[in-house]
Amino acid sequence: MDLYMLMPTVSTSFIVISAILVAIGWALIIQGKREAHKKVMICGAIAALLFFIIYVSRTAFVGNTSWGGSDEMKVYYQIFLIFHITLATIAAVFGITTLVLAFKEKFSKHRKWGRVTATIWFITAITGVAVYVLLYVLYPGGHTKPVWEVILGA
Repeated sequence: MDLYMLMPTVSTSFIVISAILVAIGWALIIQGKREAHKKVMICGAIAALLFFIIYVSRTAFVGNTSWGGSDEMKVYYQIFLIFHITLATIAAVFGITTLVLAFKEKFSKHRKWGRVTATIWFITAITGVAVYVLLYVLYPGGHTKPVWEVILGA
């Protein structure tokens, strides 16, 4: 497995791990295990952050993967990708807000935000895995230039 495959595989794994941890955290809080919930949810947030760091690093230094499927399918992939990116951005903002509410001990608001945030996060994780499968398993594509090369005109 080369660098082009390794980084997306690792980053996607962190999204899956994050979603699993969020599910475990949700189950823990339902059981009234607040301290365990807190620890697991922080680990879930760290896994999501690790995904983001790997993704941004790959985009900046290696480049992204271009669509490798047919031109007829490309528009559907792009619509799906835009949906995923929009959802992921919303999930990140909601996630940060939910964490801040918890750390400020505003648990009533945290509980309301948390339900929505977790649901959005699960959908984001599923669509993220779907993007990975489309780009690296079903329709492997080519690689674009790293962002820093595009910016510098290299």
